[in-house]
Amino acid sequence: MTLRITTLCENTAGKGNLLGEWGLSFLLETGTVPILFDTGQTVSAVYNADSLHIDLSKVSNIVLSHGHYDHTGGLREMLRRIGKKVEIIAHPDVWQTKYAGNTDDTARYIGIPFSRNELESIGARFKLTREPVHITENIMTTGEVPMVTDFEQVDSGLFIRENGCWKPDEILDDQAIVVRTEVGLVVILGCAHRGMINTIYHAQKLMGVEKIYAVVGGSHLMGVSEERLWQTIDTIRKLDIQKIGLCHCTDLPAISLLAQEFSERFFFNKAGTIFELT
Repeated sequence: MTLRITTLCENTAGKGNLLGEWGLSFLLETGTVPILFDTGQTVSAVYNADSLHIDLSKVSNIVLSHGHYDHTGGLREMLRRIGKKVEIIAHPDVWQTKYAGNTDDTARYIGIPFSRNELESIGARFKLTREPVHITENIMTTGEVPMVTDFEQVDSGLFIRENGCWKPDEILDDQAIVVRTEVGLVVILGCAHRGMINTIYHAQKLMGVEKIYAVVGGSHLMGVSEERLWQTIDTIRKLDIQKIGLCHCTDLPAISLLAQEFSERFFFNKAGTIFELT
């Protein structure tokens, strides 16, 4: 099976007429219908697709990694550009009222910046489920990711607002996409709020495959303790992952260390990057 993953949106941009913005969006192509994973924060994913001569009208499935604005803010423009009904696979909690910061008047809303009705009026058809979804024979979403490691935790500064009350956001909607290939699994992360290693372990269990060939996307190693960072690096090494394209919420200090530790196995996954298996 051939696999081509194009990074349409990321914090930084590669050469050419491309935009960078805080967010993430990938286009997955395997010779069948292209799959869009997240949509960035505003218009960069659509703009960069145009610059890369990608025909978005062929997309029939969008997967949302979770309900934060920097992964969903491009939905409206993306749906308008696709111009037809599109199935959007997501966890029911993407529609929670999500906030960051403190549980007071300074809390910042970070959820989806559109109403469900508006998005459905321009083609969105939401498939909301907590369970993994098989998109093709070899591609599936992870659904909810269980917390199994002893060193990964969900960010304590994230909250939801329900019935006038603040509650910690466990980000149960956080999910990834897993692709089965001849050389092993490719795990595509959104933000990995529930832990990159937790997500990888879950992907192995779901697919019944131990070998992880590549992991790309956001790892949420931004601002984590040095202990957690090194435990993550040690686990990546034990898993013998061959290609590591972490970006977005990984943060530059962690990216620099990963690049140093994994040398040619690591690549800086900015907007315009194409990862390909043939």
